[in-house]
Amino acid sequence: MKTLLQCTLIGAVTLTVSACKEGNSPFNQLPDFVQGEVVSNQYDGVNNDLLTGGLGASGLASGTPPAFDDPINPTPEELRTLAIYNNYRALVDTVPGGGYGEFFGPQVGSGGEGLIPGEEHLAYMTVEGTDVPVTVMVQVPDSFDPDQACMITAPSSGSRGIYGAIGTAGEWGLKKGCAVVYTDKGTGTGSHNLATNAAQRIDGTLTRADEPVQFRADLDAQARADFDAAWPDRFAYKHAHSQVNPEADWGRHVLQSIEFGFYVLNEKFGQETGNDRKVIKIKPKNTLVIASSVSNGGGASVRAAELDDSDLIDGVAVSEPNVNPRVDTSFTIRQGNGPELAEHSRSLLDYTTALAVYQGCANIAPEVRDVAPLNATFNNFTIAENICNSLANKGLVAGATTDDRATDALRILEEDVGIQPEQNLLAPIHFGLAVAQSISTTYANTYARAGVEDRLCDISLAATGAGGAVVPLTEAQEAALFSASNGIPPSAGMSLVYDDAEGQPTNLAASASPSSSQQDYGLDALLCLRSLALGTDVVSGSELSESDADMAERIAGGIEEVRASGNLQGKPTVFVTGRADAILPINHTSRPYFGLNQRAEGSDSNLRYYEILNAHHLDVLNGFQVPGLADTYVPLHHYYFQALDLVWANLTEKQALPPSQVVRTLPRGDLGTPLSEANLTPIAANPDAGDLIVFSDNQVQIPD
Repeated sequence: MKTLLQCTLIGAVTLTVSACKEGNSPFNQLPDFVQGEVVSNQYDGVNNDLLTGGLGASGLASGTPPAFDDPINPTPEELRTLAIYNNYRALVDTVPGGGYGEFFGPQVGSGGEGLIPGEEHLAYMTVEGTDVPVTVMVQVPDSFDPDQACMITAPSSGSRGIYGAIGTAGEWGLKKGCAVVYTDKGTGTGSHNLATNAAQRIDGTLTRADEPVQFRADLDAQARADFDAAWPDRFAYKHAHSQVNPEADWGRHVLQSIEFGFYVLNEKFGQETGNDRKVIKIKPKNTLVIASSVSNGGGASVRAAELDDSDLIDGVAVSEPNVNPRVDTSFTIRQGNGPELAEHSRSLLDYTTALAVYQGCANIAPEVRDVAPLNATFNNFTIAENICNSLANKGLVAGATTDDRATDALRILEEDVGIQPEQNLLAPIHFGLAVAQSISTTYANTYARAGVEDRLCDISLAATGAGGAVVPLTEAQEAALFSASNGIPPSAGMSLVYDDAEGQPTNLAASASPSSSQQDYGLDALLCLRSLALGTDVVSGSELSESDADMAERIAGGIEEVRASGNLQGKPTVFVTGRADAILPINHTSRPYFGLNQRAEGSDSNLRYYEILNAHHLDVLNGFQVPGLADTYVPLHHYYFQALDLVWANLTEKQALPPSQVVRTLPRGDLGTPLSEANLTPIAANPDAGDLIVFSDNQVQIPD
C-alpha cells in the first residue's frame, strides 16, 4: 500500500513523494510511526529561512513581534514566523551587551542576518500504546553534505511546541550544516477549546472540524457540552490532559525523530532504484548524531541515549537537563565543606510543589525581600504576607512575625527540600512568573493521566479578566496560541483558575482560599497538589481521602515511569548547568545524575559535568537591565554551545573531553559594561585541582 505525500514548496513547485509503509526497511521507507501526510517546505534564505523565519538576526532582536495581516485568521507562514520569534527569544537573551551577536546568534560565524536556506519536513507520529499525536520535524540546510553527514536532535524545551529548540540546538546544528530533528515530545500548546471544539492543526491554524489536530480531550460531544455548561470557557491542554504521561516516552520520541530524519535524508540523497525505494546512502554508521537540547529537551535526549539500543546516537550535549534520576541513597552529595546531602533526587513534582507552597512567603524574608531583583515588580507583598499567615495558621511555618514566618519558609526550602542558596535571589521572579505553580499543575495532571474533566485540585484553564473572573479567550488570542503559548499556562492569555476560590472561580494568583478567606494565591489548591505529590495530607499529616489517595498513587506511578537510569552506555556526554538554576534545582537533577551515572557505568562512564557559577536557567531574564540580573549573571547559553563544540571535537577529532569541573565566571558588575570574553571563563582542559568535580567514597564532591 502506498501513501502519497503532497509537499508544498515555498516559492517553488509541488513535489510528490511516494513511500511504502508495509514491509518497512530502515531509513528508506516512511516509518510506521508516522501518521498522515508529511508537510514539506523549501525556504530560499532570502524571503524566508529555517532559523529565523525570514526575520534575520535583527528581526529576532527587535522588540516588535511580527504581526498577522488578519489577526483572527493568520496564515501558516505567519504563525510559523511568530512561533520562531517567540521561541527564540524565550530562551536566548537578545538584548545588546548580553552576548547576542558577539558570542551567539544567527549572524555569528555566518555574517549578515544569518538566514539559512533549506528544507523543512513536518509530520505527526505516535508511540506504541497511544494514538495521541506527537509532532516531529526535520530541517535540512542547503549546506548539508551527505558525504560528511551529521544530525542534531532538538526536542523542545519546557512544554513548548515544535519550534521550542530553534534558538538552541537548532541554531548550532543548522550553522554546522547538520540536519536538525525536532519533536514537541507530546507537549506543545495543543489547546482544545471545550466551548467551541477548536483545536490546532499541525501548522497552527485552528479548526473545529473532525480532522487531524495536535490534541483534543477524550470527551464525546455530550460530555464536552456537559462540562462546558458546568465550567464555561475552559480549555484542555495537550501536556496536561492527554492522559498518556508523554514524559515517559520522551526518549522514544527523540529516537523516532532520528529515524524520521534518516528517512528524510535518504529521500533527498538516496539513489533511485525504480521500485519506489531509495538505496540507503545516509545511515547511523556514516552519520554523526549528537543528542542535544536544553531543559526538558535536554532531559529527553538523555533518556534517548539511555534507551538507544540501536546505536543511533554517538554523543550527548545538553544544558540544564530536566532529569529525574532514579533514587539511589548509596551515595551523597557535598559542596565544599558543607553538609552531606543524602535526600537528593527528589522528583520534579516534589520540589516544584514545595516551591509553589512556600516560595510566595519566602519572597519577603528579610534576606530576600529588598535584594532579589524585580521582587516587588513581580510579586504582591500583601498577598505574600497573607500566604505566610495562612501557612502559619496551618502549622506549616513557625514564627510570631511575618519576617519570622518568611524566614522559616526560606529555611524549609533550603534545609528540608535541598534548594541551593544561590537560587534564593532568582526564585521570587520565578514565583511571580508562576513557574512552579504552572509546573505543579501540569505535571500533577500528566503523571496522574488525569483528564480535563477531573479538574485536579479544583484547578482549570481559562482566560480571566477583571478581578480574576473567567472570561472567553478573545478570537485573536486563540488564533495566536500556536505561536505565543509556551504550552503550560499561564501563558498567552490563558490562566490557572482556582474553581473553588472564595466567591467564584478566580485566577489562581488573585484567589482567596476557602480556609483563609483572604487572597493567598489559592494556597489550598497548591497544598492539595503538594499532598498529591507526597501521598499524605501535608496539613494534618493524615491519610488522604480514598479518591485523593488513588490519584496520589497514580501520580507516584507516573513519576516512576520518568525516572532516569543513569546508564548512558558509554556515550561521550556533556552536561552544563548553572549553579543558580531556580527551576530545576541542581541537587535533584544534574548533580545526582552525575553520581548515578558513576554508579551505573563506573570507569566506563564518559559523562562530564560542568557546573557554571553565576549562571541560571532562564538567560532571557538577563535582558532585564536592572541591578541583580544583567550585571550579576552570565549566559548559560554560551556554555551550552561550548558543550556541543566539545562533544563534536571528541567525536570528529578524538579530542578528550575536559574533566568535570566548576567553571568560575566573572559577572560584568556594571549594567553599562557589555559582556566580554573576560566574563566567560572557558571550560578548562586542565582545571585546577580545586575546581574538579569528582565521585569518590560514595560521594559527589563539588567545590564551592
